[in-house]
Amino acid sequence: MLAKTFGAAVYGVNASLITIEVVVAQGLHFHLVGLPDSAVKESEQRVEASLKFFGYRMPRQKVVVNLAPADIRKEGSAYDLPIALCVLQASEQITTTRNIEDYVIMGELALDGTLRPIKGVLPIAIEARKRGYKGFVLPVENTLEASIVNQLDVIGVSTIQEAIEFFEGKREIAPLETDTRDLFMSQINAYDADFSHVQGQENIKRALEIAAAGGHNVIMIGPPGAGKTMLAKRLPSILPPLTLQEALETTKIHSVAGKLGTRATLIATRPYRSPHHTISDAALVGGGSFPQPGEISLAHNGVLFLDELPEFKRSALEVMRQPLEDRKVSISRAKWAVEFPASFMLIASMNPCPCGYYNHPEKECVCGPGVVQRYLAKISGPLLDRIDLHVEVTPVSFDQMTGNRPAETSETIRTRVMRARDSQTVRFTDHPGVYSNAMMPSQMVKEICVISDAGRALLKTAMERLGLSARAYDRILKVSRTIADLSGTDEIRIEHLAEAIQYRSLDRENWAG
Repeated sequence: MLAKTFGAAVYGVNASLITIEVVVAQGLHFHLVGLPDSAVKESEQRVEASLKFFGYRMPRQKVVVNLAPADIRKEGSAYDLPIALCVLQASEQITTTRNIEDYVIMGELALDGTLRPIKGVLPIAIEARKRGYKGFVLPVENTLEASIVNQLDVIGVSTIQEAIEFFEGKREIAPLETDTRDLFMSQINAYDADFSHVQGQENIKRALEIAAAGGHNVIMIGPPGAGKTMLAKRLPSILPPLTLQEALETTKIHSVAGKLGTRATLIATRPYRSPHHTISDAALVGGGSFPQPGEISLAHNGVLFLDELPEFKRSALEVMRQPLEDRKVSISRAKWAVEFPASFMLIASMNPCPCGYYNHPEKECVCGPGVVQRYLAKISGPLLDRIDLHVEVTPVSFDQMTGNRPAETSETIRTRVMRARDSQTVRFTDHPGVYSNAMMPSQMVKEICVISDAGRALLKTAMERLGLSARAYDRILKVSRTIADLSGTDEIRIEHLAEAIQYRSLDRENWAG
């Protein structure tokens, strides 16, 4: 007898439906076909043990399990539950009143028949609804995540016995329903860190506000303990709130990577990722034999913070160059390729030298001749070219740290940022793929960032006197356009250009000389 149901395999951030077919016939042995990996092949032992635990049996006949389409590789242990149910139906140990072909079924079985949570639930639920299935049967720990998708019955089960009783009609399980919009709106600004907790550093706050308003990348240069990490952690709290579409995109990526955890639901705040400098190339951009999203994709729609930038491996930093431009990363293998989104703001920090005290107002640098230049040279020019704002961070004085002067809240700053982003949305209405000033290509910069003769003279003088590189030219114009947006003016004024020029520290000749 043949039994059939449906599961899913996740490739990139999207799911493909997999047909699970089981036939029990004359003969011996258990055969699992359809390009399964080791974890799928081991399902025979888990299925047999869990069936015995509840008084069922694995047929002592020829059992053939086919995962179709057979030319796509299947991985993971989430096929245990559909295989077990099909084996029971094909061997006529159960008689179902609900048609298992109307459902997508996924779940990993423990040896006692309980179900363990799986990853990639959200893209599977989206695909199940798209294909018109009645429901999605899965471990109860994953139901909140799957219930984000409406118009789909999300049935959570704790054991294989509950799943059997549900399909036999002996147990009623109410589908879990979630009001996604209400849940999203209630958590949209739930950030733990706030700029009101930061005393002093007004110039750095201003630079981060400009970065948030224009989507610019930032590098902060300063001695240890100056507050670089503390400020970077608070940047997501001043970015515009996620839209519902962005929240779904972000949640899908974290679901595929298995980073949501149990009882997780829609991600409503912008992600903040801070990988250690020992990270490998594949962990940063994504990869592996069966590609998984890397840190740059987990930071999609949020912030990627690279602390102590020169300490990262050169190769790891260089592979980020293309994703920074394309806002996506493509990982190719011999037979197929996957694409992960990677639209993030890069925030980097570094000490000015190995000892950390070059240009310090009080402490003396002990680095030898040429050491500072070699330290800065660890960051390649092409990568630095993609960072718009270079900000020098100085330590906060004792009086500033102990003062009671109230600081601006993140909400106040975010209001100004959103106003600037609104003007950019209008500006780029006719330019698909461009959403912020930082994303403007060079030709568009010439058309949009028009400056007066006086502004042109100021920029020329600055480039000659400060020894700014040619690559700084476009960056200064983009940043000055954002500063103008924050001030609510249509034209770029001289004061906007002057402020933008000061954010090109590392482009000055002999900065470390």
